[in-house]
Amino acid sequence: MKFKTAAMEDFETVFHYIQALWTYNTYDKEEIRRVYERVIRDENSFAFFVLDEGEYKGFCHGDYFDTFWMSGRTCYISSLITNEKDRGKGYGRALMDHALQLARRESCKAVILDSGFPRERAHRFYEKYGFEKSCYGFELAL
Repeated sequence: MKFKTAAMEDFETVFHYIQALWTYNTYDKEEIRRVYERVIRDENSFAFFVLDEGEYKGFCHGDYFDTFWMSGRTCYISSLITNEKDRGKGYGRALMDHALQLARRESCKAVILDSGFPRERAHRFYEKYGFEKSCYGFELAL
């Protein structure tokens, strides 16, 4: 198992993961491409894959930011997904372990994430990993 930092040539793979993670949304592929390009160039973001025998098994994206709530640097994991057929094989844990390693390297005081209500299997994974439910998330589309 190895990790690969996301690059522009990985866009089609990333787009596939994005569509699989949020199936209830529709995406403008060119807009997602622009967002992805900004993410991989942003020094406060990370995006990487876990591969096994050269095959993509999962994807993770997150951002670092400062917050008064945590009194310092915080890591927000906005995407963590494995191939459906590969779930339960340790790839999600590998992605999370690597994301936490990156957060520690950035001296983050906490790692936060959110997960949609219907993703109960993901919730069990996060709770088993040690995450605790801490709030409701709200959004307002502009």
